[in-house]
Amino acid sequence: MSVQGSLKILYILLIFLAGFLVGQIWDSVFYGGVTGRAVDSPSDFVNDDNIIVYEDKVVIKVEGAKISTYEGTGSMLPTLGEGVNGVSVVPRSTDEINVGDIVSFRREGQLIVHRVVQKGADAEGVFFVTKGDNSIADDGKVRFDEMERVLIALIY
Repeated sequence: MSVQGSLKILYILLIFLAGFLVGQIWDSVFYGGVTGRAVDSPSDFVNDDNIIVYEDKVVIKVEGAKISTYEGTGSMLPTLGEGVNGVSVVPRSTDEINVGDIVSFRREGQLIVHRVVQKGADAEGVFFVTKGDNSIADDGKVRFDEMERVLIALIY
């Protein structure tokens, strides 16, 4: 192989390596990296004394709880998949929704179940930014009056 041929191969490898590194930096800055950004854990909504374990059943004492199953959209994998059962409640105030919690709300008539990744306030009041654990983009600002439920337990 000639020196010129070796330089060509080296040049191609350097271009590939530079592109790969730029892609990794872009991915980690904007999308959480190859393995994804660690998500915050949900709030501890149910006190230990409200969970009673018997030999043949488990009782969770929560007022207004509702059971839901989830569709396999993929946006919340691996946390939520098709057929997973969730226990949720209607939040009474913004204090009951925190970063890491999984909430449901509607956009354009469609029910969305995503994790709160940011909580803040602006001129209109408290807002939440939500995002699917397996999604690239967030959902933008969601207001408290749009929130339908907060997930408090998952049963696989």
